[in-house]
Amino acid sequence: MLGLEREAVPFYEKAIALHTLETEDLRGAYLGLGSTYRCIGEIEKSIALLCQGISLFPDDYSLKVFLALAKYNAKDFEGSVQILLDSLVETSSCKHIQKYSRAIRFYRDHLDEKW
Repeated sequence: MLGLEREAVPFYEKAIALHTLETEDLRGAYLGLGSTYRCIGEIEKSIALLCQGISLFPDDYSLKVFLALAKYNAKDFEGSVQILLDSLVETSSCKHIQKYSRAIRFYRDHLDEKW
């Protein structure tokens, strides 16, 4: 948040490695470090770390959205959109999104197809 991303990396890494953070702080550290890696161009590290975070916190859609951003930066446009569509359907209370959730889920797997 201070614009000191590179300086923050070792602190995030150490905090995660020590295994002493409370659950919410650990979740935040995965999000913060994953996002920071992406911001400084360490895209593969970002993707790997965010995937680790998601394996620990599978219901945290903020981790998934940041993973979608990292996948976009890695030119995995399909993977990025798929994560965003899944997150949208899973978290939206909009009745219109829910009404079309079956179609959204279908098209998520057929992004480039034409009929």
